[in-house]
Amino acid sequence: MAQKEEFRILSTTAILGYGFPAASFEEGMKRKPHLIAVDAGSTDPGPYYVGAGISFTDRGAVKRDLEIMLKAGIPNKIPVVIGTAGGSGAEPHLAWCKKIIEEIAEENKLHFKMAVIHAELDKGFIKEEFKAGHISPLEPAPALTEADIDATTHIVAQMGNEPFIKALDEKPDVILAGRTYDPVCFAALPIKMGYDRALSLHLGKILECASICATPGSGSDCMFGYIGDDYFRVEPLNPIRKCTTLSVAAHTLYEKTNPYILPGPGGHLDLHNTKFEQETDSIVKVSGTVYVPEEHATVKLEGAKPIGFRTVSIAGSRDPIMISKIDSIIKGVKERVADNFRGKLENYHLRFNIYGRDGVMGDLEPTPDTSRAHELGIIIEAIAASQEQADTICAFARSTMLHYGYEGRRSTAGNLAFPYSPSDFHAGEVYVFSVYHLLRTPDPAALFPIEYFNL
Repeated sequence: MAQKEEFRILSTTAILGYGFPAASFEEGMKRKPHLIAVDAGSTDPGPYYVGAGISFTDRGAVKRDLEIMLKAGIPNKIPVVIGTAGGSGAEPHLAWCKKIIEEIAEENKLHFKMAVIHAELDKGFIKEEFKAGHISPLEPAPALTEADIDATTHIVAQMGNEPFIKALDEKPDVILAGRTYDPVCFAALPIKMGYDRALSLHLGKILECASICATPGSGSDCMFGYIGDDYFRVEPLNPIRKCTTLSVAAHTLYEKTNPYILPGPGGHLDLHNTKFEQETDSIVKVSGTVYVPEEHATVKLEGAKPIGFRTVSIAGSRDPIMISKIDSIIKGVKERVADNFRGKLENYHLRFNIYGRDGVMGDLEPTPDTSRAHELGIIIEAIAASQEQADTICAFARSTMLHYGYEGRRSTAGNLAFPYSPSDFHAGEVYVFSVYHLLRTPDPAALFPIEYFNL
C-alpha cells in the first residue's frame, strides 16, 4: 500500500503573543505547511486569569502574531488553528481573541470562514453532573463542593480532538477554540485525515511549545513538524537551533510525572516503545508511540474563585544577625500583628516569602540553611476581604518588621532596605483554583458548542 504524503505543520510560538522571528516563519512557509497552529494559553500563570476573565498575554503582541499567521494562511488556503484563546479559554477570553481577529480581518481586507468553539460550562450543568457522581478530583485536588461551584467565576472544560474534528467538517479557514488540551490544535486535522492518533498527539505535544524542544531552546521561535505513516519528524526553522534526541525526548517529559505515560482527554500516550533517532544534525525522527483510550472518557475542568485582595511589600536584609534570627523575627511580627488587630480585623492571611533561603521551593526546599546567606529578599504578603484591610495588615507588618527589636541588634535605624517608594503595592483581587477536576462524559464533542462566522 502506498505511503501517505507527509503532513506538514508550522508551529509559530510557544504561546500566542510570545512572538517569533519573521525569518523563521518565512522558512516555515517555504516548506508549504498543511496547517498553521498555535497554543494560546496555559494554567502556568496561576488562577487569577481564568478567575478574572483576563488574558495574561499582551493584546498588541497577540495581534502582531495573529496578523502574520492570518495574512499567510488565508490567501494560501492553509487552516489557522488557535487553542485556548485569550490564555485561559473561558467566554471573556474567547471574545477578546475573536475581537482581535475581526480587527485584523477588517484592517487587511481578509475574507474567511471562522469556527469558534466554546469551552465554558454552565454552573447549573456542572451541579447536575456533580450530583450524579460524574465529577472526581484530579489529584491532589480536594473533592468538589456545591459551594465551590457557586463561588467559581468561570468553569472551563479542556477539550480534546472531537470538537475540532467536528468543526473541520464545515471546512473553516480559521478555528478559534476555548480551553484546549495543548497538543490538540496541532493533532486534530492530521487525525481527521487518517494519520496515526498517537503520533499526531505526540507531535502536538512537542509543537505546542514550538522551539523549546530545540537547543538552544526558545519559547518565541517557530518549529516545523512532519507526520508520516509510522513516524513524525521535528525541525527548527532558525539556523541557530538544532533538535537532538536528548532535547526532543526531554521535552516529551515536559510537565509530566510519569516518563512513559502522558495522559490527556479520553486516553493516554504510551511511550514504552518510543524511539528517538537523529535523522540529520538538526532533525529528529520519532516512532513507536501508542495511544491507549480510557474506558470512560473524561475531560478536565478548571476554574478559580476569589478569596480576597492582596497587598505586598518588598524589602531586603543584609544584617547577618537578623538573617540568623529570621524565623523568630517573623514569628514575633505575626504575633504582634495578631495582637494589634484582635477583635477588629482577624480574617486575613499574612505570609513572609524569604528569597535567599526558600523563596522558590518553600517547604520543599532541601537546604533551608540561612547561615550561608549574606542577604535575604523578603516579600511581605497580606490577603484580606478588602483592599483597604489588606493594606492595613501589610503596612503594620512592614513597619513592625522594620523596627523589630531582636537580640544582638546594633543599629536601631531600621532592619529593612526597601527598593521602592511607596513600599507597599496593591496587587488587587486574589483567586485560587477551586475547580481542578475530571468530568466523565459519554460525548466529548457535545460539551463544546461551535459557532461559524463569515468575516
